[in-house]
Amino acid sequence: MRTLPLLPAALVAVLALSATATACGDGGGAQGTRPLVVFSGSWSVESLTVDGKKLPAPASAARLSVERGKGDEAVATGNYGCNGFTSAVVFDSPSTMTVTPGATTELACADLPFETAYRKLFRGELTVERSGETITLKAPDGNTIALNSKPPAPNAPLVATQWTVDSLVKGESASSVPAGAEGRARFTVAADGNISGNLGCNRFNASAAVEGNRITVGPLTSTRMACEGASGEVERALTELFGGSPLVWKIQGDTLTLTATGPGTGLTAKAASAVE
Repeated sequence: MRTLPLLPAALVAVLALSATATACGDGGGAQGTRPLVVFSGSWSVESLTVDGKKLPAPASAARLSVERGKGDEAVATGNYGCNGFTSAVVFDSPSTMTVTPGATTELACADLPFETAYRKLFRGELTVERSGETITLKAPDGNTIALNSKPPAPNAPLVATQWTVDSLVKGESASSVPAGAEGRARFTVAADGNISGNLGCNRFNASAAVEGNRITVGPLTSTRMACEGASGEVERALTELFGGSPLVWKIQGDTLTLTATGPGTGLTAKAASAVE
């Protein structure tokens, strides 16, 4: 069972603020003022190209923000897809930049091929190629990072969305649901104040009240099938979690995180589809 981390709340807040910046070009101003700052602002990482193979970015998490500094210098912050990072940037010419990696979180990540490749690519001397709303950063070996200035997709709504549980949270990490139970646990918070779905084996429904970033789930009513193995394990975890509400909820893109206010347990779920 692989283990997925949760970013620390402080880092999430910093990266979320960075992601709201408006992407901009190389800027105006009088000639001779910061002449080599080729681009700045907030950018989505669309994909990487490594040895001729394209690696699509995971969801909307992979980002790069560049903030102008003094002269030809800048500070880059972003997210490799899981881990956050900072880097120092110097624009050496109108088409080249040198990146010096700085601080980064060091958490185990699910999408290691993308995470590792992005971390390896965004360093050293890079060629900057710009076309409209896209930028391509090219390493000396020809591998590339494709950026887009279009804003990421909006967060999915909590209500009227079918959420499919993909991991169970415990402490600072989240473990993917056991093999054989993938896609079975799912639920929807309805506009009429109810929550219903499947706990992994049995169907359930309950009342639900949302206040700010908290959701309180009432006593569960469910079918009574015997649940063993992986499905039973997920069912027991969700039953315990919902029974310990109120829960703190947070949505980033198509990912919902529900966390108990006390014992540090929770879940993450993906938005499957809108519910009419």
